Amino acid sequence: MIINTTRFGRVNFNSDDIINFPEGILGFNNIKSFILLDDPNDDIFAWLQSCDNPDVAFPILEPELFSETYQVILTKSDSEALKLDTDKRIRYFTIITIPNDPTLMTANLKAPIVINVAKKIARQCVLQDNQLAIREPIFAKLQQRVVQNPSVSIKSQSNFSELGVFVKPDLEDKKEINI
Repeated sequence: MIINTTRFGRVNFNSDDIINFPEGILGFNNIKSFILLDDPNDDIFAWLQSCDNPDVAFPILEPELFSETYQVILTKSDSEALKLDTDKRIRYFTIITIPNDPTLMTANLKAPIVINVAKKIARQCVLQDNQLAIREPIFAKLQQRVVQNPSVSIKSQSNFSELGVFVKPDLEDKKEINI
């Protein structure tokens, strides 16, 4: 399968790479199929790329990269919607907002993306914890990680590779797109 994305050019992927969001994502309820992209030119973010709309892609990060105490407590309805059973092979990501001034980037800790890796089902879950921010500033925290270990990219400090569901875009095709 191929998506002609505006951000990454042509992206080849298999049908088993698709992660289904039966309810869509907040504000994008009609977009239900996504793939996770690992852009080798980006040392920080992975991307949640829509298969339904090639213009829609969200930068994502694992919350553990900037919040060591972050916990996700799913409601019963979240667990049921994700079809979680005894094999709780799930992963959490936060959608990142990157304004014109990247030092003001934020993460949505209140509504993480939760993926049942085994079943390729996902949901954006709104957590009940009122202490969690919708716009958590993260630039200084990411910068601190870089300063502490400058020879290792932020992305390589994550568990992206362990997930085994990331698609790498063909960078040669990206040259054809005017970004």
